[in-house]
Amino acid sequence: MAKSFFEALKHRRSYYGISKEAPVSDDRVVEIVQDAVKYTPTSFNSQTSRAVVLFGENHNKLWDITLEALRKIAKSEEAFASTSEKIASFRAGHGTVLYFEDENVIKGLQEQFALYADNFPIWANQSNGMLQLVVWTALEEEGFGASLQHYNPLIDEEVRSTFGLPSSWKLIGQMPFGKPTFEPGDKEFQPVEERVKVFK
Repeated sequence: MAKSFFEALKHRRSYYGISKEAPVSDDRVVEIVQDAVKYTPTSFNSQTSRAVVLFGENHNKLWDITLEALRKIAKSEEAFASTSEKIASFRAGHGTVLYFEDENVIKGLQEQFALYADNFPIWANQSNGMLQLVVWTALEEEGFGASLQHYNPLIDEEVRSTFGLPSSWKLIGQMPFGKPTFEPGDKEFQPVEERVKVFK
């Protein structure tokens, strides 16, 4: 039986130990991402968010690109060894979801609604964050483990070039996923009473 919305939300975690095994088909993963992109709300129904799903060699290629970009800026061999190990853990997964915002759409909205021009990039990022959470939680519901990474803007240009993506697509985040190989540790929470104020 499917979990309730909040049960699923509470169960979502960052998984850093993932494998190339998949509990469901690639078609099911694509369906999840498509539905998330379609139904996640956006300001002014602007639909600015974009997603790319990478499997197999294309998934591997992304993390090879990332590794080489990081190698170029590594301060020492020791520092890079730790980085290389981390990237290898993402590459070990089954696939990656890339999240983008289409800046052409955002610019069009800024021109059309000049009064809110400064807000449209902010609202777009908020929508993208919602999209990430929807996909992340849905993938976990299917038996995957995932995490959210941010190697942008370091890899932006090569990612767009490698996968033939429009120059207006701004990379926001990368979500490697795969079958979990170990469970994350306990998560600590600040007292919710300090974070939520209620006035009646």
